[in-house]
Amino acid sequence: MSQEMQHLVDAYAPSEMAQRVLKVGVAKGKLPVSDTLILAVLAGAFIGLGAAFATLTTTNPAMGFGPARVLGGLTFSLGLILVVVAGAELFTGNNLVAMAWASRAIGTRALTRNWVLVYLGNLFGSLGTALLVYWSGVWVLGDNAVALNALAVAAAKCELGFGEAFVRGVLCNALVCLAVWLCHSARSTTDKILAILWPITAFVALGFEHCIANMYFIPFGILLKANPQLLASPALAQAGLSLDSLDLGGFGANLLPVTLGNIVGGTLLVAGVYWFAYLRGEGRST
Repeated sequence: MSQEMQHLVDAYAPSEMAQRVLKVGVAKGKLPVSDTLILAVLAGAFIGLGAAFATLTTTNPAMGFGPARVLGGLTFSLGLILVVVAGAELFTGNNLVAMAWASRAIGTRALTRNWVLVYLGNLFGSLGTALLVYWSGVWVLGDNAVALNALAVAAAKCELGFGEAFVRGVLCNALVCLAVWLCHSARSTTDKILAILWPITAFVALGFEHCIANMYFIPFGILLKANPQLLASPALAQAGLSLDSLDLGGFGANLLPVTLGNIVGGTLLVAGVYWFAYLRGEGRST
């Protein structure tokens, strides 16, 4: 293979990746409001679908605790694969837009507008997916085992303390943004999917916290908690779940620290580090 052909198939180097992230960040900062919102709704729905898939695959894990969580992470990766390959705007991944802001390629107003619109759109998409999955009735699978698993996941998230939720959010979005960063090294769809799988699998398996995923997990749990037939089922009583914190208050108490942690993990630990390594001194006014 000639040197020119080799260059066309090799992954982009980190310095080239930084330039690609910068260019994408400028485009995201200039994306019209309507386009930003509809793509953000899609991303929320995609993450919700990945969360629903992961809930199913971690139900009644015959293979054991660790392997089951790895499988849950692999299936949850569906969400980010859809976001990256199909095209959508995800708040946590868009923390990398901070690299364009730090380079003065976009202003604070453009960065803030993108994050706020995408966050709200992600929320709408995640909530809508939670409703649709609930109305579909698929949570009765396994004689309500999927529902019980979903309740356990949601309740555990609502019981996290502020500090623990914050740190888990930091670690989560460091991995999510690293997955998106790695996608900028890719030259094919296959490359992108492989780049996504392991960082996302790691954050899910380790129990880190993703604010957009929690916009699906916790509301879905709240919907299940309100179902009288499920509440009356012997299986729920036998599970011994504590659902006292699983409500809108618990949702907000989880979402705030996780969102703040996600921002810190994405902007400082990934965007900030790679901006310092490859883009500092290249800033320009717009």
